[in-house]
Amino acid sequence: MAQITNGIRSVLSHPLVYSVLQSIMGAHKGRQKMVDNYIKPFPDMKVLDVGCGPADILGYLPNVDYYGFDVSERYIESAESKFLNEGRFFCKIFDDSDLAVIPKVDVVLAIGLLHHLEDEEAADLITLAFSVLKPGGRLLTIDPCLTPSQNPIARILINNDRGQNVRNEMGYAKLVSEKFDSCSTDVVHQRWIPYTNCFMTCTK
Repeated sequence: MAQITNGIRSVLSHPLVYSVLQSIMGAHKGRQKMVDNYIKPFPDMKVLDVGCGPADILGYLPNVDYYGFDVSERYIESAESKFLNEGRFFCKIFDDSDLAVIPKVDVVLAIGLLHHLEDEEAADLITLAFSVLKPGGRLLTIDPCLTPSQNPIARILINNDRGQNVRNEMGYAKLVSEKFDSCSTDVVHQRWIPYTNCFMTCTK
């Protein structure tokens, strides 16, 4: 996993600091957009969230069957304290061994994850996501995205992200193309604190 966690970026390892900064960056609107336009939850929907962080998205997903994985013990502890009995959380990398533990799911979330992964790591994740999805299930991703016409401030912020594998729209689509035949991308430019994200929907 290619990311920078030293210097000023190290404070983002603290769950509260991370969540507050995300809120300042407009995460509430982004999560609501993700839920309304992409996840489209229904009662008892099975959701696997890989790289869930403090699982803030769960606050927007009532009555779902939620499984969250993250390697950060601090993030998982925060998620468990906020969402007691609302989800199941695992402090580990999601890997082959978990396919026997997690039921087939309707949605796999990889929110802000792919830009932290090298191509080979991303390919492994995408293969696992495909395996754990029900037929017709969806892999949903959001990641910062580079575009020629984006706001210069957005480009500066994205180039200073902890993740060291930020791609353009075509780069993200290429990652999933070998496994998913059906994939759509949506590049969104945020105005408040300029930023650019690429949303992907990949259907099994």
